[in-house]
Amino acid sequence: MLTTGFLRLVLADPPIAILDEATADAALAGRAALIVAHRLTQAAKADEVVVLVAGRIAERGTHGELVALGGEYARLWSAWSAARLWPT
Repeated sequence: MLTTGFLRLVLADPPIAILDEATADAALAGRAALIVAHRLTQAAKADEVVVLVAGRIAERGTHGELVALGGEYARLWSAWSAARLWPT
């Protein structure tokens, strides 16, 4: 489903897009994007992940770097991964 916001993004063709969850990957092609991700799978696809805790940057890096770091992002990823192993 195409939303009004998505259509505006495509028509305006800005060099940078700021999105709350990237639901339209095609609209991001060829531009920088700041994505406020609530789903870890979306964050895992990013070139760089910035983890905020209480409004401050707690961690910053790629998905792999942050998982290896063993901090807040790794804890969230581990909990999410474990939950996927158990059927609901």
